[in-house]
Amino acid sequence: MATLANPSLRSVVVSFLLHVLLAFSFSVWGRPATFLQDFKVMWSDSHIRQINGGTAIQLVLDQNSGCGFASKSQYLFGRISMKIKLIPGDSAGTVTAFYMNSNTDSVRDELDFEFLGNRSGQPYTVQTNVYAHGKGDREQRVNLWFDPAADYHTYSILWNHHQVVFYVDLVPIRVYKNKEARGIPFPKFQPMGVYSTLWEADDWATRGGLEKIDWRKAPFYAYYKDFDIEGCPVPGPSTCASNPGNWWEGGAYQQLSPVEARSYRWVRINHVIYDYCTDKKRYPVTPPECV
Repeated sequence: MATLANPSLRSVVVSFLLHVLLAFSFSVWGRPATFLQDFKVMWSDSHIRQINGGTAIQLVLDQNSGCGFASKSQYLFGRISMKIKLIPGDSAGTVTAFYMNSNTDSVRDELDFEFLGNRSGQPYTVQTNVYAHGKGDREQRVNLWFDPAADYHTYSILWNHHQVVFYVDLVPIRVYKNKEARGIPFPKFQPMGVYSTLWEADDWATRGGLEKIDWRKAPFYAYYKDFDIEGCPVPGPSTCASNPGNWWEGGAYQQLSPVEARSYRWVRINHVIYDYCTDKKRYPVTPPECV
């Protein structure tokens, strides 16, 4: 009877384990070490400054330009997160965005965090949106229950075959379930890159455009650190995205946990200030995914 004491069998087992480990390491992408290693500047590189050896960056908005950066790779399913410290003080008319985008025009998929600037003393609002197969206009807005400019906070998107969940410091603020069985599009075919931008949008960002940007307060600064992407890189192994063994596809991530569900209800009751699902002026007939 063969045992691992047999040199030939031991060699086969070691070779098999090495292949498994290599397959896993190239299927699931881990955490980036620095901004330069895994991201690139999209526009206005003079307005993106590395700090702390590239482990954190500063985005700048002034009257000359905003700025933006993007991941060097695209991903199909997984989790992305960043720690962000938003613009302090009077930030009305500014938008700091953190999102995923398929970079396809007519059938784009996109998952958005957009942080809408405020007048001093007013709560910061985060707007989320979901585009699936080219259809968007699914905005929801939440007033944050803390000052996001006083310190870094973690913003995350979990994306698997079952749902998309937007998190603020591990508190779910939005859930978009996969309802393809009812003919409702769900983003699952197109890989998406990770993007962030800081720009001026005072025609709509603060109180529907009533509050304009005060350029006397410029330049405006937002800070990012602890970039974290865990997902299936594209191009990459074709079996990665469909692998049920990926941790983000596990049973614990197919729906909210009881603790998450309680936190989610608390946010929905106390901090949601706009939901397209209940906007009868825009949608006299409730959108099907809201039912």
